[in-house]
Amino acid sequence: MSNPFFENTGPHQINELLKLTKITDQNISGENINDIKDLYHSQEGDISFFHSKKYVDLAKNTNASFCITSENLKSFLPKTCKAIISKNVLLHTAQITKIFYPDACTDDFDDTVEEIIKTKFKEKVKFGKNILIGKNVKIGSNCFIGHNTIIEKNVILGNNCSIGSNVIIRNSLIGNNVHILDGCVIGKKGFGFFPNKDSNYRYPQIGAVIIEDNVEIGCGSTIDRGSLSNTIIGKNTYLDNQIHIAHNVKIGENCVIAGQVGFAGSSTIGNNVMIGGQAGISGHLKIGNNVQIGGGSGVIKDLPDNSKVMGYPAKNIKQFLKDNK
Repeated sequence: MSNPFFENTGPHQINELLKLTKITDQNISGENINDIKDLYHSQEGDISFFHSKKYVDLAKNTNASFCITSENLKSFLPKTCKAIISKNVLLHTAQITKIFYPDACTDDFDDTVEEIIKTKFKEKVKFGKNILIGKNVKIGSNCFIGHNTIIEKNVILGNNCSIGSNVIIRNSLIGNNVHILDGCVIGKKGFGFFPNKDSNYRYPQIGAVIIEDNVEIGCGSTIDRGSLSNTIIGKNTYLDNQIHIAHNVKIGENCVIAGQVGFAGSSTIGNNVMIGGQAGISGHLKIGNNVQIGGGSGVIKDLPDNSKVMGYPAKNIKQFLKDNK
């Protein structure tokens, strides 16, 4: 599911997209493209992108009609998907995404907000002082909101939720019994850009943050919304203070993550994972179920189910202890 909050300007003709992004020498006939999505979620009439062999299995099974890719990866695409050859796949993907979603690059303050006492929520929410609520916000029953908190536009909050003080939330779908502690920022754009000659090209962030039931988010944590897919925190997962979760990260159910852990973009974390404080998880990794990662570790490669690792680069904990006697 893509973010339901950003407006899609499509359909756009494929030849128009190629012209605007200066992708040349393509033998492509004119067809309408409805949307841009990742390989997994794309349907007939969509365009996607494929830039790394990490995603070969997804590429082989994509339903996209077109895919921006490189010459050496095009052979992995199914016959139903036409390859658009690019020497800079991610930059061209960002440019096309911006055509479909021109408002997704900026995160200016929400000028639709108003004081909660002027909204319909004043009778159903227990709230502190100086609370602001934006448009297209839904709040369930028995919820609490602390002082100086802003629930910006495009937020759905379930039942029995507690939002702390000095919190900012936007572009987020939050389940029941969720506790978000003081000072968190959730649903703002991620750190997605590409160097382009003398400037950096910002990648539009059109995904949402999805926080499932019974989750706790510790003080001062930041969770970025997804770029093309969503950032997801699974049921019963507990995050300590000052954790950063970048765009497109998927964290499974029943995970426990200690303070100051950082997740780079597009990594997937399994269920029942435990991570010690100040560990770092590199981008585009797959961490299996029941994995334990020691504090201060640096994970730079995939980890299978039931792994126990520590150190930098993270290695089997028995080997780590042996090497550091």
